[in-house]
Parts: sequence; C-alpha cells; structure tokens
Amino acid sequence: MSAAEVALLLFSACNLVRVLAYLPQIFTIAADATGAKAVSCTTWSLFAVSHLSTVAYALAALQDTAMAAIFSGNALACLVIVGLTLWKVSRTRRKPRAVYNL
Repeated sequence: MSAAEVALLLFSACNLVRVLAYLPQIFTIAADATGAKAVSCTTWSLFAVSHLSTVAYALAALQDTAMAAIFSGNALACLVIVGLTLWKVSRTRRKPRAVYNL
C-alpha cells in the first residue's frame, strides 16, 4: 500500500468516525434547558457548508461516492446541531409571561 493510499485510508476512517463524534453535542443540546446559548449556529453552519463543498469536490473531481457519503453524514450532523439549537433557542424565547390579576 502506497503512502497516498494509507493517507486516504486514515483520512476516510477519521472522517467516518467523526460522524459519531457529533452525537455527544447533539445529546447535550437536546438535554439543555437554557436554550443552548453556548452553541454557535454560525460556526456549525460554516462546518456544514465546508462539508458540502467537500461532497461536491468528491463527486465532481474525484468521482468518489464513498468520500461524498462520509462528508454528507458530517454535513447532516452539523445541520442537525444547527436545527436543534435554533429550536431550543425559539422554545426558551417563547416562555409564557406571568399574568397578574389586579
């Protein structure tokens, strides 16, 4: 196996495992009762766009559907984090106001 093949194998393996590494962040956001204030939607959106550009490159330049699938999973996980965060933020902003009977 050549050095380039080993590098590609390691690159692919790390990015495949990285799809699973998003789960703790997703579970933390899901359990957060304060609106996930510490999560940056801008950062996670940028990660998603970066992964989607890699999908486009893998398909257009390399014709590598396996690589495209791996990065599609990464992009999807990032978008789940953004969506869940936005949902949590919207839920905390809609807290019912106290009604005072005078």
